[in-house]
Amino acid sequence: MAPRKLAAGNWKMNGDLAALAEIDILCDAHGAPSCDVLICPPATLIHAMKARIGENRIAVGGQDCHARPSGAHTGDISAAQLKDAGATYVILGHSERRADHGESDSDVAQKVSAAIAAGLIAVVCVGETEAERDSGQTLDVIGRQLAGSLPEGANASNCVIAYEPVWAIGTGRTPTTDQIAEVHAFMREKLAASVSDASGMSLLYGGSVKPSNAAEMFAIANVDGALVGGASLKAADFGAIIAALEAAA
Repeated sequence: MAPRKLAAGNWKMNGDLAALAEIDILCDAHGAPSCDVLICPPATLIHAMKARIGENRIAVGGQDCHARPSGAHTGDISAAQLKDAGATYVILGHSERRADHGESDSDVAQKVSAAIAAGLIAVVCVGETEAERDSGQTLDVIGRQLAGSLPEGANASNCVIAYEPVWAIGTGRTPTTDQIAEVHAFMREKLAASVSDASGMSLLYGGSVKPSNAAEMFAIANVDGALVGGASLKAADFGAIIAALEAAA
């Protein structure tokens, strides 16, 4: 099974109801994409965004979920609640969650298990810091995060992996194509040892992906799409990235 091509947008803590006008523009221009398209807005917008999109082929996802299905966890949201609001995906283990909230690989793995149990596809993020890159630890870090963040039962149908070098997120800096190719080839090989259908698991690149460099990224072996931050907030920019992925497919 060949990996599915996926253009995923992470709105992070941005956007309000007025921002959903961008969704109308995106649906008009890319309502029947030849690749998979996902947008993960703040939780407050999931239901409204899904209602706006309707049965369009653009999917909606969450940005995090709790490991437990319910309970006394003020301020948290469960995977089942995301599903109920209209989400079909959830981003887990993003570097901002790992750094800002101290999430460990074990924490991420528990959340991935919860997402899978609720019927969501988990977009599991891995990536090294600048210090780890400079000290030659990149592949060790990625290998450790993959091994620790994917629970038993993770497969190509319920998980997507997103490689996001922490030092490239929102900075305008990007690794070289050779550096990205090295990490993605390593991830494919590493996953093959623990995931039966690893050859079909989608591997995304994230970190300052924009219209001007998307085609170059999608030409790299084992890059099956992108997890896009700021450029996903505007339909014109995200639409151009979707078009680049369609052309590369």
